Amino acid sequence: MIAKVSQREAEVLAAVAARLSNAQIANRLRISVRTVESHVASLLRKYGVADRQELAQQAVQAGVDRDIPDTPQPGIPTPMTSFVGRAREHEAVLAAFGASRLVTLLGPGGAGKSRLAVEICSTYPAGGAFVDLVPVRDGFVAQAAAKVLGVSERAQQPLEDAVIERLRRDRALLVLDNCEHMLDTAAGFAARMLAACPGTRILVTSRERLGVPGERTVPIGPLPLASDAEALFLDRATAADPEFDADPALLTQICARLDGIPLAIELAAARSASLGLAGLLVALDDTLRLLTGGRAADRRHRSLRAVLEWSHDLLDQEEQALFRRLSLFCGGFDLAAATALTAGRRPGAVSHVLGRLVDKSLVVRAPGTASRWRLLQTVRAFAEDLLRDSGEYDAARELHLLWAAGTATAMQERLIAARQHAARQHGAGTAAPIGDSQKDGAEVWRREFDEVADDLRAALAAAPPGPGGAAHRLARSLGHLTFARRFLAEAQGHYRQAAERAPGPAEAAKDLRNAADCSLDNISGQNVFDLLLASAAQAHAAGDKNGRAVALARAVETGARFLASFPEGIPGERLRRDLTEAAEAGDPGDPVVAAALATAAAWTERPGAFDPDPTLAARALDIARTTRDAVLISAGLDAVTTAAVRAGRHREARGYTEERLALLSEMDRDDPRSAIEIVDTLHVACTDAIVAGDLPAAISAGRLMMADDLVGDHPYISASRLIPALVLTGDLGAALRYGERMWEGWERAGRPPAGWLLPSVSAIALAHGLLDDRARFRLWRHRAGVVVDHAQAGHARLTSFGAFVDARAALHYGDLSDATALVERAFDSFSMGRYVAYAQAAGAELAVVAGLPDAPDRLAAALLTAGENHWASACLARAGGRLHADPGALAASVAQWEGIDARLERAHTLLLIPHRVEEGRAALDALMRSAGRRNR
Repeated sequence: MIAKVSQREAEVLAAVAARLSNAQIANRLRISVRTVESHVASLLRKYGVADRQELAQQAVQAGVDRDIPDTPQPGIPTPMTSFVGRAREHEAVLAAFGASRLVTLLGPGGAGKSRLAVEICSTYPAGGAFVDLVPVRDGFVAQAAAKVLGVSERAQQPLEDAVIERLRRDRALLVLDNCEHMLDTAAGFAARMLAACPGTRILVTSRERLGVPGERTVPIGPLPLASDAEALFLDRATAADPEFDADPALLTQICARLDGIPLAIELAAARSASLGLAGLLVALDDTLRLLTGGRAADRRHRSLRAVLEWSHDLLDQEEQALFRRLSLFCGGFDLAAATALTAGRRPGAVSHVLGRLVDKSLVVRAPGTASRWRLLQTVRAFAEDLLRDSGEYDAARELHLLWAAGTATAMQERLIAARQHAARQHGAGTAAPIGDSQKDGAEVWRREFDEVADDLRAALAAAPPGPGGAAHRLARSLGHLTFARRFLAEAQGHYRQAAERAPGPAEAAKDLRNAADCSLDNISGQNVFDLLLASAAQAHAAGDKNGRAVALARAVETGARFLASFPEGIPGERLRRDLTEAAEAGDPGDPVVAAALATAAAWTERPGAFDPDPTLAARALDIARTTRDAVLISAGLDAVTTAAVRAGRHREARGYTEERLALLSEMDRDDPRSAIEIVDTLHVACTDAIVAGDLPAAISAGRLMMADDLVGDHPYISASRLIPALVLTGDLGAALRYGERMWEGWERAGRPPAGWLLPSVSAIALAHGLLDDRARFRLWRHRAGVVVDHAQAGHARLTSFGAFVDARAALHYGDLSDATALVERAFDSFSMGRYVAYAQAAGAELAVVAGLPDAPDRLAAALLTAGENHWASACLARAGGRLHADPGALAASVAQWEGIDARLERAHTLLLIPHRVEEGRAALDALMRSAGRRNR
C-alpha cells in the first residue's frame, strides 16, 4: 500500500524505516518529539497499520530510502575547541566496559573528565546520550535525563519509568557528567537504570566514585609533559593569537608549573597573547608563592587555584563584580539574566563587561548558542566563594530570585497566550489535531524552559521560607510550566510549595486545587481527595463559600467516579455527608457551583460502585452545558456515558464519547484542570468503541491515545486499550508484540491494581489460541487470573470478556467437550456487562456448532443483547447461517465483518461458504503470515 504523504511525513517515514526512535527522529529533523508523534500517528492511519514495526515494514516494501545521515547524539555539547590527548584513558574506558556496565572517570576539577566523556559519547559505536548534571539540583536527575532523551511523564508512569522505557529500547551508552554534588542520588539513579536496562552502559564523571556494585574507575590525571600538555597550550594560545610563537623549553616549564591540569593550561593560554610566556611564568610564580600553605596532596588544587586567583586579580572592578554575581547561575544565562543581577546597569554596558570575561576564558559560550553563556563548574565554585566573601551574597540572591520569578511568570504568560492563539485558529468543537507550526511554536518555549529550569528550581530552593511574593509567584509558575513540560509529579510539588508560600488562604486554596489536578492517575485518588479537602479548608478560611463548595464537590466526585484509583474506597455515607456540606456552603445560583454539585450528586445517589443515577446525570450535563466550560461538560458527559453503558445502551454511550472527543480541542492541555478529562476521554473512547463492536473507531481512538503526550505510548496503559481491537480485527502479530510489552511494563511497575487489564490480557490469550498455540493460550489465561488477584473490588465485571475468549477459543479448536459449561458461563449474569454481547454471541455460536438442544434459544437470547454491538451482530449472523444451513446469512455475516474490518472472522466465515473457500484460505494465509505464523 503506497499512501500519499507530505514531505515532512516522508522524512519521518524514512527515519521509522531506519528504526530510529521518536527522540532520534526529532534530533535528526530538528523538530519536537511531540511533532514526530503526530506524524507517526498520521502515517499509521494512512498506511492502515497498528504500530511502527508494521509501518517500517510497509516503508521498506514501498522502497523508502533508509540511508540517512547519522543521528546527532542527544545532549552532547558541541565542542568549541579541538580534543587533545587522552588516548590511553579512552582505551582504558572501552576496556573497562568489557568487564562492567558502569565506568567512572575519576579526577579533580579541571582535569578534563567532561571533555573526555564528550569524546567517548560522540564516538561510541552504538550511540549514546549525554546528561550534564552541573546545573542540576539534587533530586532532579530524572528530569535532566528525560530532557535529553526526549521523554515525558505520563499518567500512571513516573518520569523515571519513562526514562527506563526509552533506554531499554534505544540507548547503548548514558553519560552522567559531574556527579560529585549528588553522589547518593546519582548512584541510586545509575543502579536503577542498570538493573532495568540490561543493554545500557553508563559512563560517569565525578571527583568521587559512586560506590555502586561492579563500578570500574578510570583515573583522569594531569596531561603528560613533553607531549599532550604542551600541545594543549599551543592549540589554545594559537586560537587566541594566530601569531603565537613559543620557546619549547619555556612552554614545558609553564605546563610543569600548572601541573599539567587542562583547565589551568587553558586559562593561562588565554592570557599568553597579552603577557607573553616569560611574563606569564613570572606571574604564575608570584601567585603560587602566596599559596604555599596546605597539605602536599593539595598541590594540584593549589596550582589551579593560583591560575584562577591570578586571572581574577587581572580583572578590573566591573569585571570582578559581574564575575562574582554570575556564579549564582547554576546553568547558562543570557544577557538579560546577567543584567538582572547588576541592579541598574544597562544591558549595553553589561554586554561589554561580559565580552571581556569571555575573552579571558572565565566565561564560556554555551554550546550550540550565540547568546547564552556559562561558567565552568570549577570556575563557578571559585567565583561563588568570592561572592560569599564580598558581603553581597544576600542582595545578589534576592536579585536572582526576582529574576527567576519574573522569567517564570513571563514564560507562563507567553505559553498561555500561544495556547489561546492556537485554539482560536483551530476552532472549537472538532477533534482535528493542532498543526505542526503550532506544535513547533510550543516546542520553542519547551527549549526556553529547559535552558532556565535548573536556575528557576535553584532560586526557589534558596528563597527564604514562609510566605513571600516573589517566591510564591515562582512556585506557582513553576507548577504550571513543569506540568506543561510533563514533569507531573514535580508540578504537584511546586503547587504544594506555592500553597505554603501563599500570601493568604484564597491563593493557597487555588494552589492546592492545582496540585490535586496534577495528580491524574499518577498518584492515588486518596491524594487528590485529601488535596481537595485541604483546598476547601483554605477557601473556608478565606471566606470563599463557592470555592469551598466546588472543592468539596470535586472531592466527592473523585471518590465516587475514580474509585479504582483509591487504595481503599471512601465510604458512601462520608461522600454524601461532604456533598451536603458543599451544598450548604455554595450558591446554587452560580452555574459552576451548580454543575459541580449536580455531577457529584449523580455519582453518589446510588449505593453501588460506578453506578451514576441516569436522571441526575442528565441533569448534571444540562447544568454543565450552561457554563460553556469544556471540562465541566466533559465530566457531565462521563456520567451519562457510564449510565448508558450500565443500561446496555452502548451506541448511545458512543455518541456521548464522540462529543467528549470533540471537546478536547477546547481544553488547555497545559492547564492541570483539563488533564483528567483528557486522559479519561481517551481511555473511554477506545473502550466504548470496542464495547460497541466498532473496531475501526476503536483502532482510531487507540492510535489517538498513543500519540497523546499525556497518555502516550505507555508500556501497559495505552497498549491495553488497543490490544482487544487488534485481536478482534485479526491483526494478531501487532497484538502479540504489544501484549509482551504490556505485561513486562505492568510487572516492572510492581503489578499495581489494574483490573481494566483483564480484557487485553484475555485478548492476548485468544490471539495465541487463534494461532493454535495452546500452551501460550493457557499461560495468558493464567495471567488473567493474576490480574484479577491484584485487582480492586469492582473489576470482576470485566470477566465477561474472559467468558467470550474461552467460548471463541473452544470454537476455533473444535473442542466441544466442555461446550455446555462454557455456554452456561457465557450467559452468566455479569455486573455492568460491558462485554456481555461478545460472550453471548460466541456462546450461542458454540452451542450451535456443538449441537446443544438449547442452541436456538441461546441464539434468540443473544440477539437481544447484540443489537448494540456490530461484532456480536456479525457473529450471530454466522451462527444463524450455521444453524439453518443458510448461505445467505453467511454471506450477510461476511459483509458485516467487512464493515468493521474484522479480517480474521471474515476469513473464517468465507471457509463456510462452499464457492468462497479458496478466497477464505488465501485471506487466512495472509493473516497468518502477517502474524509470523503459517496457517495449519
